[in-house]
Amino acid sequence: MDVKWVTDLMESFGAPGAGLAIALENLFPPLPSEVFLPLAGFTASRGGMSLVAAILWTTAGSVAGALVLYQVGALLGRERVRAIAARMPLVKVSDVDKTEDWFRRHGRATVFFGRMVPIFRSLISVPAGVERMPLPGFLLLTAAGSAIWNTALIMAGYLLGENWHVVERYMDVVSKAVVVLVLLAIAFFVVSRLVRRDADRAQDRR
Repeated sequence: MDVKWVTDLMESFGAPGAGLAIALENLFPPLPSEVFLPLAGFTASRGGMSLVAAILWTTAGSVAGALVLYQVGALLGRERVRAIAARMPLVKVSDVDKTEDWFRRHGRATVFFGRMVPIFRSLISVPAGVERMPLPGFLLLTAAGSAIWNTALIMAGYLLGENWHVVERYMDVVSKAVVVLVLLAIAFFVVSRLVRRDADRAQDRR
């Protein structure tokens, strides 16, 4: 991926530029933090910015981006989500109810640990907004989880120096594994729902 625009941001604005890149990454998940953060660490190792400033600004960027997506979820609301689910094939409103119940019980851990999982680190903010998770807790958990993720990747780039791109290669494998697991979960859901629907139809004919 071409990271020149990120490099330009960091060269022009230093650590705040890195924070802006991560805020954009939260809003547009295809932009990979797995590239931006090690690059910020490498830039810090060359004296382009302070290591501490890189961590603080990227964490602030993560929180800012997550807050925008939280507001999107809050504006969408539970009733709209239920209405959308009612119109979707193979999806039941009861599925939404079960998801809501699960999020009520595990939402805090999900927001915290979700910030360290590629792809989900951005998307988890939307259901948190839909469920109107208390904002102070959401911000605190998002900041804590993001700080751990950001620090790990920035430090990797800082220590690897010119070889910072090695991090991207390994994290790309992790991201692909997450995508495969998600696709398998979706396939399982669709197949199980189709089997259940056919069984219900067969039962109705008797």
